[in-house]
Amino acid sequence: MSNHFLKIGKNPFVVSILLVILITWGLIYGTLLWLDSYTRHNQAVVIPDVKGLTIEKAEPLLAEKGIRYNIIDSVFSKDVPPGAIVELVPEPGSKVKEGRIVFVTINAKTSQMAIMPEVQDLSFRQAYALLRSLGFTSVEVKYIPAEYTNLAIGVEMNERPVEQGQHVPLNAPLVLIVGSQEMEQDSLALDSLNNLPIESLDSEVENWF
Repeated sequence: MSNHFLKIGKNPFVVSILLVILITWGLIYGTLLWLDSYTRHNQAVVIPDVKGLTIEKAEPLLAEKGIRYNIIDSVFSKDVPPGAIVELVPEPGSKVKEGRIVFVTINAKTSQMAIMPEVQDLSFRQAYALLRSLGFTSVEVKYIPAEYTNLAIGVEMNERPVEQGQHVPLNAPLVLIVGSQEMEQDSLALDSLNNLPIESLDSEVENWF
């Protein structure tokens, strides 16, 4: 009997069949193990609310739930501490599978920057609209005596001239210097400009270009 099995074991065809069966079983078993670890059936976790926390403080709370994170963007807000989380996707409170990656937006430690354009000799409406369209959030207009009315002369920040091409924070307090012959009329024009929605200013820049 043992000789019979020994002969079968030496048969190349039988050995090949056994190897195929063994390899197939191994692949199926390995695939099932991988699927089980990947999908983790019935192991949902709730994303904790870490908005307002810095990454250093939020990371252990996310890790405790088995959640990973990826910083995809940054914004700047004076109302949120620098480096704090301002947005998560999916939102806090959502149920996800353990091991899920959440996408995080943080508050930048410094304001975003923009390059100061050339505004000299533009009309004050064009210059004002151009600065606003670039993202500058604080733009005031100051009139000084000049030969031409409503013509931009330059831009100041903290009472110092800002040169063309200079990198300036978007939240910097800018003052657009405009020439004037008739201060009272120009003040009325400025009031009407300040009441325009930003969409109108952007449209004016597009039409100008």
